Amino acid sequence: MSRREREARIHELLNQVQQQRLDLSADSRDWLTSTAQYDRGWLTLIGMRRYLAIGSSALAIWSIRSPNRLLRWAKRGFGVWSTWRMIKSTLNTR
Repeated sequence: MSRREREARIHELLNQVQQQRLDLSADSRDWLTSTAQYDRGWLTLIGMRRYLAIGSSALAIWSIRSPNRLLRWAKRGFGVWSTWRMIKSTLNTR
């Protein structure tokens, strides 16, 4: 392989690497744009971690003091959730 052919091959490879870097950069930007909503949600959840810990502690104390009330609200929540699922499935079949 002559020197000129080797330099041409090196130039060709460098151009290929540059194109791959540009493609990777564009794909990275697209990926960050498409996952930005999930990132914001995750950061919000992480930011609320302290309040969730306090709320769960308060709920634990409250449930020990009045377990019947907690069961009643759990049944109501399950009823509302079941009703919502039924309405949603009924509307989707139409």
